[in-house]
Amino acid sequence: MVKAIRMTETGGPEVLQLVDIEQPRPGPGEVLIEHKAIGVNFIDTYMRSGLYPVTLPFVPGNEGAGVVLEVGPGVEDFKPGDRVAYCGGNGGGYSEQRVMPAGRVLKLPDDISFERGAAMTLKGLTAWFLLRRTYPVKPGDIVLYHAAAGGVGLIFGQWAKHLGATVIGTAGSPEKIELAKAHGFDHVINYREENFVERVREITGGKMCQVVYDSVGKDTFPASLDCLRPLGMFVSFGQSSGMVPPFSISLLQQKGSLFATRPVLFHYIAERKELDTAAEELFDVVRKGAVRIVINQRYKLEEAAKAHDDLESRRTSGTTILIP
Repeated sequence: MVKAIRMTETGGPEVLQLVDIEQPRPGPGEVLIEHKAIGVNFIDTYMRSGLYPVTLPFVPGNEGAGVVLEVGPGVEDFKPGDRVAYCGGNGGGYSEQRVMPAGRVLKLPDDISFERGAAMTLKGLTAWFLLRRTYPVKPGDIVLYHAAAGGVGLIFGQWAKHLGATVIGTAGSPEKIELAKAHGFDHVINYREENFVERVREITGGKMCQVVYDSVGKDTFPASLDCLRPLGMFVSFGQSSGMVPPFSISLLQQKGSLFATRPVLFHYIAERKELDTAAEELFDVVRKGAVRIVINQRYKLEEAAKAHDDLESRRTSGTTILIP
């Protein structure tokens, strides 16, 4: 038996309960991982609340790092004792141990700690697909990123700056603004006090942005479209304030023949080759120091409900992890 956070119904953070569960053995093509650290992400709250449907009972968690305890039949790339990290798996991470398909697991370099591995894999790969695939950022581009002081945001800001972009962000407090500025953002707008569309116009001299990355959703739409120049791209990849409401596609034409997309990381890393490419690029920028991984909140596994409450209440910055 191992300790895990399990939910038997959807709802608020209070549905997350610490229980003992039977840990299955790894089957063909699988590995059993003992967690050393577990990442906490907004997608976990979507699954907990019922916004993203799950099968109950359910153990949340889509990111972690640890040591391989056992490998199933047919696994050749891993052995017991290997240091690993992963993202994905459709839940199961909030546990002392978990089974993962070996094809979705990454070897963690020796010079990257378990905590950093758990903090960076899902969020770092998210920054990768936004910057390198959905809209490939080029030197000289002007980009806007909402929620700049979040876990993905702090990685994104540094990486975008490394790629040569002018990076504009939004945040909700002076402390978060300073944090974002220390992690690559050239300009950070206090969305609680300023009209971010007008500030983007001032910052860019009226040129506006090639791309807007938005994980906030309802509260920043449709104003995000007004931050784009003609032929710009609106990238909606989350909805921390609620879903973007339905809109007429003709709105994109009216605002300058804009592009709009709602991408998901796992479509970009569905093939093992792409997952390896993404991980290689992520580990490279971290090991070179171009991207620093910020872990600002650590909770015990049994404190998962508090971690969710703090995350949804926007009391967190940077990355949040659970320690089993």
